[in-house]
Amino acid sequence: MIQYTLHKNFSELNAQEWNELLKNSITDTPFLRYEYQQAWWEHRGGGEWLRQQAELILVSAREDEKLIGIAPLFISEYDGQSVLLLLGSIEISDYLDLIVRVDDHARFIAGLIDFLDSINRAGEPHPYAWSGLDWYNLPDSSPTLAVLKAESTQRGWTHHEEMYRPTPRIALNGDFEEYLSRVEKKQRHEIRRKMRRAEESGRGVRWAISDMADVEAEIDSFLGLMEQDQGKAGFLHEPMRAQMRSVIRAAHENGWLWLAFLEADGQRIAAALNFDYNNKLWGYNAGVNRAFMDLSPGWVLLSYVLQWCCENKRYEFDFMRGDEEYKYRFGAVNQYVMRAKITRN
Repeated sequence: MIQYTLHKNFSELNAQEWNELLKNSITDTPFLRYEYQQAWWEHRGGGEWLRQQAELILVSAREDEKLIGIAPLFISEYDGQSVLLLLGSIEISDYLDLIVRVDDHARFIAGLIDFLDSINRAGEPHPYAWSGLDWYNLPDSSPTLAVLKAESTQRGWTHHEEMYRPTPRIALNGDFEEYLSRVEKKQRHEIRRKMRRAEESGRGVRWAISDMADVEAEIDSFLGLMEQDQGKAGFLHEPMRAQMRSVIRAAHENGWLWLAFLEADGQRIAAALNFDYNNKLWGYNAGVNRAFMDLSPGWVLLSYVLQWCCENKRYEFDFMRGDEEYKYRFGAVNQYVMRAKITRN
């Protein structure tokens, strides 16, 4: 028998046990690690959920005292309904899912829905009353999609699934020249030309991965470059700044932060914030100094990042959500994250 338990805060769950289960889960991404999820909830997604009433619903499942599943959820009013959402929804966590091994997956979800429904029966006043599930950013390869559809059909509930966002990726095999050979010819020449022009500019162009010797100073440096983009400056309101700082600290403290800077004329002119996790690089955000656009700092730094990936045997660079044109110029191929919605009838 699987025993389900509702937890009201993260302190009731063991971080090491959580992350160990994640290693063998159907979906293992940085956004599902204990420290990321905790940081996200502390700041409510950089303020995304501060204006709405939101209640944490962490559900663990044990069998013979062994942890076999975690459902990191919260309940809030969204899209006109009181729904259960995956913790991390929606805007800044690119990949979300349940945390469970594939062999336990289907029965874990069936029991989870029964458990959640049991605290929601008509006539029982409860702070966790919900009318449906609305789960964003599920990878298109996740078995959760099929199981949710099957469970909703069995229960006579309404099911809706849609493609939510593209997540372009570049497959790599350890050879930078081989990677370039797969890029469209004109763009391949453009990448090489911009790298060569920067290197031959005589302006001391160099790049390096940060050693994070002064964590706060490095975060300041990154955010300073990021906010030079007008759109990103608006995104970096105070709650989001606090969220970004918390995530960067958590990634650094737990060994999966990859932050690099490009320099010219003795100053930093571009930055790339990535996660180095599961032998691939996850491109989370970036920033450039607009005064140095003649050196194409964003393109040049990204080229160095991809070269580093090849030299260090990372099998993929994941641009994550978004269909910006430059991603495809670098040869990225789309995969997708999905939205799955179930409404109780």
